[in-house]
Amino acid sequence: MGGGMALSFCGNDDHFNSYNVTDGVLNNGCFVDALNLVPHVFLLFITFPILFIGWGSQSSKVQIHHNTWLHFPGHNLRWILTFSLLFVHVCEFAEGIVSNKMMQTNHLHLFMPAFMGFVAATTSVVYYHNIETSNFPKLLLVLFIYWVLAFVTKSIKLWKFAAYSVGVEHLRFCITALLVMLYGLLMAVEINVIRVRKYVFFANPQKVKPPEDLQDLGVRFLQPFVNLLSKATYWWMNPLIMGAHKRPIELKKIGKLPIAMRALTNYLRLKDAYEDQRTAEDPDRSPSIWRSMYRAFGRPILLSSTFRYLADLLGFAGPLCISGIVKYLDPQNSVQTTDKSKERYFGVYFMSSTELLQNTSVLAVLLFLALVLQRTFLQASYYVTIETGINLRGALLAMIYNKILRLSTSNMSMGEMTLGQINNLVAIETNQLMWFLFLCPNLWAMPVQIVMGVILLYYLLGPSALVGASVIVLLAPVQYLIATKLADTQKSSLEHSTDRLKKTSEILKGIKLLKLYAWENIFCDSVEETRGKELTSLKTFAFFTSMSIFMNAAIPIAAVLATFVMHHFISEEGPTPSEAFAALALFHILVTPLFLLSTVVRFAVKALVSVQKLGEFLQSDEIGDDSWRNGDMSVSFEAGKKPMGMTKAINRKQPMRYQMDNYEQPTRRQMRPTETEDVAVKVTNGFFTWGSNLSTLSNINIRIPTGQLTMIVGQVGCGKSSLLLAMLGEMQTIEGRVYWSKLPDSEMVHSWDISWSETEESDEDIRSKNRYSVAYATQKSWLLNATVEENITFGSPFNKQRYKAVIDACSLQPDIDLLPFGDQTEIGERGINLSGGQRQRICVARALYQNTNIVFLDDPFSALDIHLSDHLMQEGILKFLQDDKRTVVLVTHKLQYLIHADWIIAMKDGSVLREGTLKDIQTHDVELYDHWKTLMNRQDQELEKDIQQDSQTMLERKTLRRAFYSREAKNQVDDEDEEEEEEEEDDDNMSTITNRRSKIPWRVCWCYLSSGGFFMVFLMVSSKLLKHSVIVAIDYWLAIWTSSKTNQSMGAGMDPSNGTRSAYSGNTTQPTNATSEAEDDSYYLPVFIILCAAGITLCLITSLTVEFLGLSAATNLHHNLLNKIIHAPIRFFDITPLGQILNRFSADTNIIDQHIPPTLESLTRSTLLCLSAIGVISSITPAFLIALVPLAVAFYFIQKYFRVASKDLQDLDDSTQLPLLCHFSETAEGLTTIRAFRHEARFKQRMLELTDTNNTAYLFLSAANRWLEVRTDYLGAVIVLTAAGASIWSLEYGLPSGGLVGLGLTYALTVTNYLNWVVRNLADLEVQMAAVKKVNSFLTTESENYEGSMDTSQVPENWPQDGEIKIQDLCVRYDPMLKPVLKHVNAYIEPGQKVGICGRTGSGKSSLSLAFFNMVDIFEGKIVIDGIDICKLPLQTLRSRLSIILQDPVLFSGSIRFNLDPERTCTDDRLWEALEIAQLKNMVKALPGGLDAVVTEGGENFSVGQRQLFCLARAFVRKSSILIMDEATASIDMATENILQKVVMTAFADRTVVTIAHRVHTILTADLVIVMKRGNILEYDKPETLLEQEDGMFASFVKADM
Repeated sequence: MGGGMALSFCGNDDHFNSYNVTDGVLNNGCFVDALNLVPHVFLLFITFPILFIGWGSQSSKVQIHHNTWLHFPGHNLRWILTFSLLFVHVCEFAEGIVSNKMMQTNHLHLFMPAFMGFVAATTSVVYYHNIETSNFPKLLLVLFIYWVLAFVTKSIKLWKFAAYSVGVEHLRFCITALLVMLYGLLMAVEINVIRVRKYVFFANPQKVKPPEDLQDLGVRFLQPFVNLLSKATYWWMNPLIMGAHKRPIELKKIGKLPIAMRALTNYLRLKDAYEDQRTAEDPDRSPSIWRSMYRAFGRPILLSSTFRYLADLLGFAGPLCISGIVKYLDPQNSVQTTDKSKERYFGVYFMSSTELLQNTSVLAVLLFLALVLQRTFLQASYYVTIETGINLRGALLAMIYNKILRLSTSNMSMGEMTLGQINNLVAIETNQLMWFLFLCPNLWAMPVQIVMGVILLYYLLGPSALVGASVIVLLAPVQYLIATKLADTQKSSLEHSTDRLKKTSEILKGIKLLKLYAWENIFCDSVEETRGKELTSLKTFAFFTSMSIFMNAAIPIAAVLATFVMHHFISEEGPTPSEAFAALALFHILVTPLFLLSTVVRFAVKALVSVQKLGEFLQSDEIGDDSWRNGDMSVSFEAGKKPMGMTKAINRKQPMRYQMDNYEQPTRRQMRPTETEDVAVKVTNGFFTWGSNLSTLSNINIRIPTGQLTMIVGQVGCGKSSLLLAMLGEMQTIEGRVYWSKLPDSEMVHSWDISWSETEESDEDIRSKNRYSVAYATQKSWLLNATVEENITFGSPFNKQRYKAVIDACSLQPDIDLLPFGDQTEIGERGINLSGGQRQRICVARALYQNTNIVFLDDPFSALDIHLSDHLMQEGILKFLQDDKRTVVLVTHKLQYLIHADWIIAMKDGSVLREGTLKDIQTHDVELYDHWKTLMNRQDQELEKDIQQDSQTMLERKTLRRAFYSREAKNQVDDEDEEEEEEEEDDDNMSTITNRRSKIPWRVCWCYLSSGGFFMVFLMVSSKLLKHSVIVAIDYWLAIWTSSKTNQSMGAGMDPSNGTRSAYSGNTTQPTNATSEAEDDSYYLPVFIILCAAGITLCLITSLTVEFLGLSAATNLHHNLLNKIIHAPIRFFDITPLGQILNRFSADTNIIDQHIPPTLESLTRSTLLCLSAIGVISSITPAFLIALVPLAVAFYFIQKYFRVASKDLQDLDDSTQLPLLCHFSETAEGLTTIRAFRHEARFKQRMLELTDTNNTAYLFLSAANRWLEVRTDYLGAVIVLTAAGASIWSLEYGLPSGGLVGLGLTYALTVTNYLNWVVRNLADLEVQMAAVKKVNSFLTTESENYEGSMDTSQVPENWPQDGEIKIQDLCVRYDPMLKPVLKHVNAYIEPGQKVGICGRTGSGKSSLSLAFFNMVDIFEGKIVIDGIDICKLPLQTLRSRLSIILQDPVLFSGSIRFNLDPERTCTDDRLWEALEIAQLKNMVKALPGGLDAVVTEGGENFSVGQRQLFCLARAFVRKSSILIMDEATASIDMATENILQKVVMTAFADRTVVTIAHRVHTILTADLVIVMKRGNILEYDKPETLLEQEDGMFASFVKADM
């Protein structure tokens, strides 16, 4: 070997022959190292070909799931060991390189094996991963051999070290020992795989099946099933998040939840933990929810806390490494090697452990690794808590739901448990517990973090550090105070906003009336007034929010100020840069937990309250167990006894499907001849109560004959409905029994006790076997949020003929034809709201359709008019039900139907008056019979009066058609949110695919900011920039100050032996006298204090400006929105669904008010922090800019992908939450129906599905957030590494002073914290800006033209005096896009004439009435009233001078006076006069407060007829010479209507009255009749002359109406 080889493997030192083997081969260190290379090289040679072959064939594996399946045991352990192995190899490599520096020539054998070992370890894990997913266990033998060889070779090395007495104090010995240990453990893992899978050395290898979730391709959430690396970095989410860019994420894409996370699984866990606490000795003790939560979900929380502790401890590595780097970069502190006696064995240098840590490059790498690990642990901790939180929420929801299904009805009606409370439990309390769980690990991690931080600060800066820390700690309670204040103001603003919403929705519902009466501005002002109150509370909210933000930003500045000022006064020596910047970094670390602590404490308090509420709810009374409904087993029932948690919710044999078919189609029974003996239900000696003191049924003895029609009659409130409920077991039994007859196949009835012992079956199954379900229609109709068809079939199989028959019997067909999607239209809470009669008929149809032996109908005729009830009685009850020989129990007030009854039960005051057939009653109780007879006669007279063909039903159908005709073009009666989506995306439908929503909506942002006012925007931007510059200046000043200190103190004692290095310190002044130092301080300190004070002030200013900018924007946006919408043309309200407009005022306004300002603040702050940090680093070490380019590109792509995916997932989460909440409130409302039908199981199943869907969306959303954070955190770590590397590297070329390096690194550390906030806030802001966009889309609607071409002054004061109307060639349309509804209409109405207009629905009658008010687009012709063309008039003038009465009465909440005269212009006498004309005077006099009596929302406290009369009175109050009545008497009975006609004729004798009639006989007395058809005038003459034309349209109308 030539001596000149610089790079020889064993090195080539002068006095040492590296290749000398005289002492034996193994005693040559270099040979041992070479031996160590062998296994690594062996592994690489063997695995590379296999890997390439394997990778080539990998594309053939299509099925995605199995390739994430981990086949081998010890999987996670192996990954952890391999990672530790990699880390140790890195250390070994570093140690080798540093030792090598100490030698004269390069010794490759010091670091080459370490490098190869690193490569080999990486290869081994890649290789293992590929084998595991493709399941070729035989190939694992290669790894096994590798571990054995490596173990052996390392052991030899260790043995040699020991022989040469190299001990623990040397780093290389420790590393080698560690490696031996790790290889040994990996070998053990490998042996374990062989032991379990028996793939070699055994005769029969074990077959494995993938877990259930992976077999099901529907499961897309793979977090539990992927390998450790993918788990930690969320690699498996890449396809989902990147794919979102091309097409939106839908529910199908996110699939199902894995079994372990489903609500059912977790419910069972929680329930078991809850029930286990009920001990035999103390059965009444209420189980603690906390304890059951801990038992069910304690372990993952502990795991998460462990991760959290690790992350927090690693977090302190940052400041320590910075302090090390700054310290050792300084030439004085760099390691003095010359003094050390060289520690050599084997001719190479061995270093001690501390020595390695004094190398700056090593420290930089360590800092990087610590950051990566810390972030990984932190995200893992977050993920585990979130997953647990979601599991807990699923379990709690299921628990609440099960409880709701068993709640006793009296509880609901007694108001102990209102629907609102239940909804709060579901929507608020469960979420609060979930959030508490998310923040839970913080509770015990934060104190540890704070204590550690303070200890480290003390270690760095001495006692002065405690001052700074105490500033932070003392201000924490202030933050807590602010947080509680925030919660309070939020409550008050919520009250005002609900008030405002109520007013707004009233305005929108009555918008037509307001416009016709020109009252919109009065109502607008009242909303503005409420909004003013809301804004006041929002102002306080904004103030406290900004205070909280200010505290968060200013505390670190204050702490730093206090610390360094104290430090200056306590010790003469200033802090060194290394200490100063480590302290700075520590303060940054400390602020976060303190800021969060206030939040966590607040959540903990809330969680305590929530748990208490939940506990009360779960302990509340349950309905009696229905054991006594089974066959003839009668069980006497004591009041209010609770079943002791015996209900196992699920049949474990078939956990996912309930066996429901048992009761879906009970077999029909052949009737026996002795029919009357056959009793379906029998109650003996029954006393029933609704809980404590409510009206009770007493002494009930009745029987309900099988297969016959039983009627229950009696006055209002005598307990008819209660009797039905008592038979259904909804009431509490005091004594007595209810017998249900045996089922036909009686052998199915087990005795109840036996069935309990068979715990395999759930009691639902047993119950459903033992009693048929009863089809039950309540009085207050209850609809599901589903299509019409689903409401009627109600979970039974669909049968076409039967369905058709039921619909005909309930005469629903005409109504269904009107719905936009027929019977597939969604109805219910979010769907179309039907009228009372339609809802009731759907409920009856549901009862008829169910295939049950017994049908209970509770007053099905109450909301129906006479024709419909007759039809229902004949077709539905007598034909459909009786033909089927079903037992029918009918509660009714219509006595004329008694003749059809087979059995009558007459009730009075909660007890049975009579029971028997009509004949029995006729013979035995003549009195009662006569009483009935007189009543019946009265009803018959009503019948004669009521031969109104065009009855109430027609009116209902008409309003329904009105609601839809305008919307049919769009066919969007879907969920309101989808509509918005469609509307928004209409404009850019073509371009959506290409640039799918990756653009930030700059236009909308600008619109938002500009509505906040330019001055505020300017103030915000300038103060933000100033604040960040000042903060940078503070830190920069600190850097200069500390650097100057060090240079002075060291300047005198420079060590000349350092040669070149001392030159660098030449550029700083080296005064030797101590006085200058003090002068310096007096120069540095005041500037520092001034800067800090400025920084704190600016923090205050910025936080205030942002919040108040947001506030002014919110004020302006809402104001403009309200004005635009109230002044929009009426067509706008026809097209736009009410819900959508209301959503702008509720959800969107709320987002603009409360959510956008903090998001905006956070976004600007984190962005500016990141930018200032990058700026500082680049200015200190320009080399950093080179590395910045790829980082910026990576960051750009990450945020671009994430924003799109996050928006989709957030939408999914929102849209899946609504149905869940609706389902809960629906169930609570329809409890009695569900129980009577015995459909609990089906509803539970539905609830579980909805919960799981929502949880899936939420889980994916949080996983996507983790995906982002892991990536941005790694980017941050790379930034720190490059910054450190750049500063170390630029040392070679010219020294940035140590202080500046520290500054750069401290800033680099903050970047890691804020990068992900930038992206998260961007994504949030984008979602929230959608609200601004929606509001904006309404701001572009055209207003009506309020000006007109005439001035108000030109209109005569008392116009229109005579009321002469000329209609000339009038053409009217609702919208320029639509066909005209009136075509060339001509008419002349003389002053004071009474005109009637009639025609079929849709002939343009109402459009004509709207034309008088210029509400529709008059595009040709004109209407001239008293010589003035109405199109030229200002709208306000025109509309305030005419009167109209609309067909649907609208009343507003307020007083009667406000309803008649909102402008407050009339005297009381005038109001009373109007009320007298409208036949209301006596009724109003009787009310408390007279004219000031309260009218509830929508006038619900008056009947429909009375409301209509109020509307008439309203028209009379306004004394105008023209009155238009648009079908105004539809909902009034005949008698009142006749009076009214007379009144109109007398009171309005001298005025022009235009009546649009829908009962023709009302206009027979008119002076002139106009008959319209399809927008044209068909007949126009006096009624007498028209009647003479036999074949005329009018004549045919009159015939039909008589």
